[in-house]
Amino acid sequence: MTVAIKRQLAVAIDLNKCLGCQTCTLACKKLWTKDKGQETMYWANVETRPGVGYPRSWFDMGVKVPNRDELGEPWTYDLKKRLYDGVQGPTSPKPRSDWGVNWDEDQGDGEFPNASYFYLPRTCNHCDKPACLEACPQKAIYKREEDGLVIIDQSKCTGSRRCIGTCPYKKVYFNPVIEKAEKCIGCFPRTEKGVPYACAATCPGRVQRVGNILDPNGAVHKLVKKWKVALPLMPDSGTEPNVFYVPPLSPPREDEQGRPLAESKIPIEYLEMLFGDGVKKALDTLATERDKKRQGEDSELMDLLIAPTQADLFDLGSPAL
Repeated sequence: MTVAIKRQLAVAIDLNKCLGCQTCTLACKKLWTKDKGQETMYWANVETRPGVGYPRSWFDMGVKVPNRDELGEPWTYDLKKRLYDGVQGPTSPKPRSDWGVNWDEDQGDGEFPNASYFYLPRTCNHCDKPACLEACPQKAIYKREEDGLVIIDQSKCTGSRRCIGTCPYKKVYFNPVIEKAEKCIGCFPRTEKGVPYACAATCPGRVQRVGNILDPNGAVHKLVKKWKVALPLMPDSGTEPNVFYVPPLSPPREDEQGRPLAESKIPIEYLEMLFGDGVKKALDTLATERDKKRQGEDSELMDLLIAPTQADLFDLGSPAL
């Protein structure tokens, strides 16, 4: 049954401002995924691109359910042993995997002076056409009318894991302790009180704009629909995601004498693989509007992206819109 959405909360993330500090990851982990069975769950995480991401190689996983190796095995460090006793490596029992979340952080691709990388924050996209919802045999997943968030009804979930396999972003996880699927809930206990997502609210770089994408006067709508500089990840997935990304601008590549070349250090082809064929136009628009702002001219786009105060980032709107 199709639900008439009164407002659709969406996020526009400016990758030019992301610091890779993992504050959003820690905020989400501390608030939502600290219970048993959630050790390998990262409802919010920041990946280094080019890189394999989390779960490992999720981008090329298709309908596969990530296994324990691809999620990594958590372990702990004993600070005293590490700092004072010279113990190297994990001080908990040896993990079953030699890989884990953020294992390839800051590695990127290329060789000096043309090496490059950028950070990619990821969370559930709360899609307009969520594959997880369509796949659930128990109809345990639903889309909320009041805000468009995609939620799992834990009383109905039987742990079939079909939602995990069909999600192209691998942002649904299985809890082996309670034997149910769990995922980002869009911080709805917060948003119902007018408080933004924890990941967005704690971001020191003011990376995320959160708002109702159905509101034509809202910042997210303008970035996505009017200026067309915020693009969906994997647009060909067919799920119509509601997390959008302003692609990263890049300095030019250099020759052996350090002279700039025509190509960007971050290959356009790689960005198009992630965000589709609107990348070049988006980058051109960003560069044009940035130059206008530098010359003292007005630019609505730059004002939206700069967001002088944190309060400017969040406009949760009303279900009545």
